[in-house]
Amino acid sequence: MDLSGFTLGIEEEFQTIDPVTRELRSHMSRIVDEGQVKLQEQVKAEMHQAVVEVGTVICKNIQEAREDVINLRRYVIEIADKVDLKIASSGTHPFSHWADQAITPNPRYDQIVEELQEAARSNLIFGLHVHVGIPSREVGVQIINVARYFLPHIFALSTNSPFWEGRNTGYKSFRTKVFDKFPRTGLPESFSSAIEYEQYLDLLIKTGCIDNGKKIWWDMRLHPFFETVEFRICDVQMRVEETIALAAVMQAIVVKLYKLMSSNLSFRMYGKPLINENKWRAARYGIDGKLIDFGKQEEVPTKALIYELIDFVDDVVDQLGSREEVEYLIKMMEGGTGADRQLKVYQETNDFKAVVDYIIGETAYGLW
Repeated sequence: MDLSGFTLGIEEEFQTIDPVTRELRSHMSRIVDEGQVKLQEQVKAEMHQAVVEVGTVICKNIQEAREDVINLRRYVIEIADKVDLKIASSGTHPFSHWADQAITPNPRYDQIVEELQEAARSNLIFGLHVHVGIPSREVGVQIINVARYFLPHIFALSTNSPFWEGRNTGYKSFRTKVFDKFPRTGLPESFSSAIEYEQYLDLLIKTGCIDNGKKIWWDMRLHPFFETVEFRICDVQMRVEETIALAAVMQAIVVKLYKLMSSNLSFRMYGKPLINENKWRAARYGIDGKLIDFGKQEEVPTKALIYELIDFVDDVVDQLGSREEVEYLIKMMEGGTGADRQLKVYQETNDFKAVVDYIIGETAYGLW
């Protein structure tokens, strides 16, 4: 099977931090402006001025993706140092309040704030988005219908936002709870065909709900402009290797499902209400809870289902050259997610600034 079309693109949203107060602090476009001189659209502003987004080029394999992710992190950290800022990679800031953060002047952001009001202003969160190339939009729709089942597994591994406005939320990922206030978020709907999906988009545009498909903010979507499926459910990761491991398993899921489809086989498609139960459990407990095994109709440890996922994609990872990266998920389960590690630092120090320092250190881990 030719896998050349199953390319990768990775986007990470970072926090810009005041090195003294450890609060979020606006970069005043300085990071973006300098970054774009060298990297053009690989460095972008986001709605809040304390957010900077970086995105890889189209990568033909996971090794290229790792190299680009490392280079982007290095470059952004170096630019931030020049303007007396630090870069931190976590789904939420441990204690900064969204009301203190400025919105980036931009007609698109102005429109979103005008429409969504406080929900938009308070949406101070940081995600990881992974694009996987697909042969066609029809294939993409069918893959999303089935791949939805695995989103809670991936999400549990990615949990990296236990704190919000100086409080331990009790969730391993509170970022998703913040984002739930937006319309057209959460798990994707299922569609019988790409035509049905396009008709849905056309209706939303015709009736003034959206101006284009980028305002479909589901946890996984068919990208409106690129021939990719985009995984959007994950918190941004502290370490590069965590980002790469998650991207590798996402790519492997898409390829495995395509392989089954090409052989007139499939994985059972489960309904959104059932998958939502697992998503909530993943947000609350991360990898330390239980998910529902719908086939067995019983609760099982989340880690057991993640091991099953690793086994499920085992027959495609060597062809993708990503066995080592996918198996890094096991190390993530052993060492704890970003949320687990943030909570451990806070339990040991009772100091949110120490948590921020830890995140900053982890963000740069292994880059030099």
